[in-house]
Amino acid sequence: MKQFRIEVAANGLGHFYNIRPIGTAKYQIYQEEELIGTILLDEKDHSHCESEGCEMDLPLLNSIRDAIHSYNEHSY
Repeated sequence: MKQFRIEVAANGLGHFYNIRPIGTAKYQIYQEEELIGTILLDEKDHSHCESEGCEMDLPLLNSIRDAIHSYNEHSY
């Protein structure tokens, strides 16, 4: 799977992130060219995820998680 770009809303503004798949349900999150964290999605419970090195608030992380799920559902 190749890198893809998502847009999520936070505080009334749209933010763009580049997402790079690095393994089964594991993704690196980039803003511009800077790695800002890694997210591991729970494939059995889509409302659950784990993050590593992310310094963003939970609502934003949840929005990123939802956007990745949406991208995956529509790219197959």
